[in-house]
Amino acid sequence: MSKLLAFVTLAVVAHQAASVAVWGQCDAGSTCVYSNAWYSQYAPPPPVTTTVAPPVTTTTPPSGGSGSGTGLNGKFTSHGKKFWGSCADSGTFGIAANAAILKSDFGAVTPENSMKWDATESNRGQFSFSGSDALVNWAVSNGKLIRGHTLVWHSQLPSWVSSISDKATLTSVIQNHISNVAGRYAGKLYAWDVCNEIFNEDGTLRSSVFSNVLGESFVSIAFTAARAADSTAKLYINDYNLDSNNAKVQGMVALVKRINAASKLIDGIGTQMHLSAGGAGGAQAALTALASTGLDVAITELDIAGAAPNDYTTVVKACLATPNCVSITSWGVSDVNSWRASSTPLLWDTNYKPKSAYTAVVGAM
Repeated sequence: MSKLLAFVTLAVVAHQAASVAVWGQCDAGSTCVYSNAWYSQYAPPPPVTTTVAPPVTTTTPPSGGSGSGTGLNGKFTSHGKKFWGSCADSGTFGIAANAAILKSDFGAVTPENSMKWDATESNRGQFSFSGSDALVNWAVSNGKLIRGHTLVWHSQLPSWVSSISDKATLTSVIQNHISNVAGRYAGKLYAWDVCNEIFNEDGTLRSSVFSNVLGESFVSIAFTAARAADSTAKLYINDYNLDSNNAKVQGMVALVKRINAASKLIDGIGTQMHLSAGGAGGAQAALTALASTGLDVAITELDIAGAAPNDYTTVVKACLATPNCVSITSWGVSDVNSWRASSTPLLWDTNYKPKSAYTAVVGAM
């Protein structure tokens, strides 16, 4: 564990801007994979292809749960917001203390790794849903909404996808992947992060197999496929460093307006908000700029190094002051399970005790 914490510390220290540029995610039982100074992630073990039955079926999607009347979700939704959620997967909702807080304080869950491409289709046409089914079943049985994460992302992408160079082949592969993954959970999810982290910091498209082969059209291809697979889920485009009214935010706004010009494909914009200490000052300007599209805006992966009460309340107040800001999702419950554990960025400490930031946030609502 000490070696893992040392690695995460090095990754976070690599970029000290107000917004966190180092990117990574983890879940219990995962393996740390280093890509470069900007990207490091915790990848789950290679999935095993399964033929398990679809997840439990209900006549209506999960209600979202009530959370605790005095907890995060109860307080937040009292202002007309949709939910305050947390990321989760079997490695964390399987921890009793973690699950208890998910049930009492959160109204939704986002799968941390189990719905990503490498977890669901590591080999072409062979799908594994054991992890994602477990997450969906837990959420449904506990009355929580679900944000699917994520359908098209350049990272945690199997090599067989990244090696495709033919436009027709890649288009078909995207459509088939989304049809199977989003289609499996049609009617059960509140939202999907359809495209994730597709921008450079200057607002241009990131170089990836998707943009290199298909150009910007891969965005429309993905959102069209997602809508065909699930007619009721809110479809989001999600990215990091959308934490001030910067060039990346402006690039996002411009692309969303282009994509939606003919017909509305994108329903919402997700800003991850992995923040450094003191980095919350631009949150209001960012949310206002993103809301100028007329779409829903969600804070999708919130954590803040040091978890200073003022940083957290600044973000929460910005969302409360922005009508289009419909939800907040924390990227974990306790610091002990955070991908940024050494920076203690969450609202509960390593012993699952609420921090002063938690008290401040509840008080601010």
